[in-house]
Amino acid sequence: MIKKRIIPCLDVKDGRVVKGINFRGLRDIGDPVELAARYNAEGADELVFLDVSATDEGHGLMLDVIRQTAETLFIPLAVGGGIRTADDIGRLLGAGADKVSINSAALARPALIAEAAGRFGSQCVCLSVDAGWDEEAGDWFCFTHGGKKQTDVRVLDWVREGEQQGAGEILLTSMQADGTKNGFDLPLLKAVESAVSVPVIASGGAGAARDFVELFRETGVSAGLAASIFHSRETSVGEVKALLKESGVPVRELAGGVLK
Repeated sequence: MIKKRIIPCLDVKDGRVVKGINFRGLRDIGDPVELAARYNAEGADELVFLDVSATDEGHGLMLDVIRQTAETLFIPLAVGGGIRTADDIGRLLGAGADKVSINSAALARPALIAEAAGRFGSQCVCLSVDAGWDEEAGDWFCFTHGGKKQTDVRVLDWVREGEQQGAGEILLTSMQADGTKNGFDLPLLKAVESAVSVPVIASGGAGAARDFVELFRETGVSAGLAASIFHSRETSVGEVKALLKESGVPVRELAGGVLK
């Protein structure tokens, strides 16, 4: 049985970890390298760094953060944000990232997914999708620019195309649920994981360890991602995994400091 993954997410702006609600009202959380080391020790299966910097200086700092973090991590590191070309992806992988997450640039030019998969392998390419519900249209649409701009691209159409282009994984964030701590957006997740055959990472809405139990009981996604509840120590990766194991959900556990 495939074991489910628990993934802390660090939104990094100008070299610092930040967090907001519904993609807005960002506040400083701490040093990304220190937080990454903490989650590595707690038994996280992977880490995601999302670069939300608005300046070139901030993007440069991100490369330094990746290098410093990669030196100490023993788990995969995914990085996203500010990626425009396959060369950008190469720089991130060269700095120590194991895979990259692409969003706005892929929507602007879907061939970027195929280029990246061709150069670096599908396992290195994660398609990040910020999904928002449009009440009038009765459907989910893709958003860009940190959730500020709605596109005319429907989420289910886009994830299917992303898989066809070569994306090896989908990182799906529900904008309505993000930061609310009211639980994952199960209808959205069920719809997307039914539309594709690649693994789906659920993001947005985790408020307690029990939300991960509901996530894996109700959907077939392969991983659950969270930020604020881990950053603020409302729960820990270890507590989430303990509850999942108790609930019959298979997870990797720490044994002698190594995930098994």
